[in-house]
Amino acid sequence: MSRQKQAQLKKSVAAFASPDTRASILQLINTIPPFFLIWFLAYQSLSVSIWLTLALTVLASGFVVRIFIIFHDCTHGSFFKNGKANRLVGTITGIITLFAFEKWKRSHAIHHATSGNLDKRGTGDVWVMTVDEYINASFWGRLVYRLYRNPIVMFGLGPMYLYLLSNRFNRKGAKRKERLNTYVINVSVAVMYGLLIWAIGWQAFLIIQLPIMFIAGALGIWLFYVQHQFEDSYFENEDEWDFVKAAVDGSSYYKLPKIIQWLTGSIGFHHVHHLSPKVPNYHLEKAHEQTPPLQQATTITLASSLKSIRFRLYDEANKSFVSFKEVKALLRKRKFDIQINPGRSTLHEK
Repeated sequence: MSRQKQAQLKKSVAAFASPDTRASILQLINTIPPFFLIWFLAYQSLSVSIWLTLALTVLASGFVVRIFIIFHDCTHGSFFKNGKANRLVGTITGIITLFAFEKWKRSHAIHHATSGNLDKRGTGDVWVMTVDEYINASFWGRLVYRLYRNPIVMFGLGPMYLYLLSNRFNRKGAKRKERLNTYVINVSVAVMYGLLIWAIGWQAFLIIQLPIMFIAGALGIWLFYVQHQFEDSYFENEDEWDFVKAAVDGSSYYKLPKIIQWLTGSIGFHHVHHLSPKVPNYHLEKAHEQTPPLQQATTITLASSLKSIRFRLYDEANKSFVSFKEVKALLRKRKFDIQINPGRSTLHEK
């Protein structure tokens, strides 16, 4: 895509980057009160059936994902035109979703500015190793990476790590505004949870809240993971990296059933979001439908997205993700090559 066409594409999408206060307020109304209502019904259902309670927690977790999308828009300053309104609503939704607003705002902005850039990995993204990096890593380095990319660890332990550790502590060097926001959210969460435990007991609280947050966290990580980890996703070194290509070619269009699209705040139109983070979630679908070049983005479905589980390493030579199994044969070949040619150090070196 030429620079001129890229500029035109960005200009076309920018037309949708304007918050609609009425739409934003309506989204708050149809998202947050229903979540609390479902939470209350889950508590009431404990006297009827634990299975009914668990079913309601699954539904409530979907609303937590939707609340997180509102939080996410606020961090981009795209939910309201007013910056203070974004920060206020972002902090409140951060309390509900257990995310520190100012901290996540910073790391996610870095993610958008560096997505697909092989030389700027490590902040706000999913850890991705290239094939060469993995093969040249130590045994322990490969083991740590394999554990990190294991679905049980990523989607099972990942939510607990985010909620209990990553989101609860400030990063080194955080500015006062960021530190205070994290403290406010932590104290608010502690007070809210304390009052709920006092009111209904710790057993009932854990039976309801733990499944809600675990499922929501796992779903959130999955959405973040799958929309950048598809077979021919875009990754380049700094000198070749391009923002527009990273947005359109490095982010997928996750075509979801309408009810799931609604619960996930249309974040499946991830290519649109990465091209213009200022587009509020309720305008993403319209931007996609009215901008023909965006319709050429890689489309994945619920069924096809499951293949991404086996995409573990990025192969720079072939511009695609590969599995650990595929790399085993390459690793054996490299060891053989080193034996007959000690000067050879990387997989794709000629």
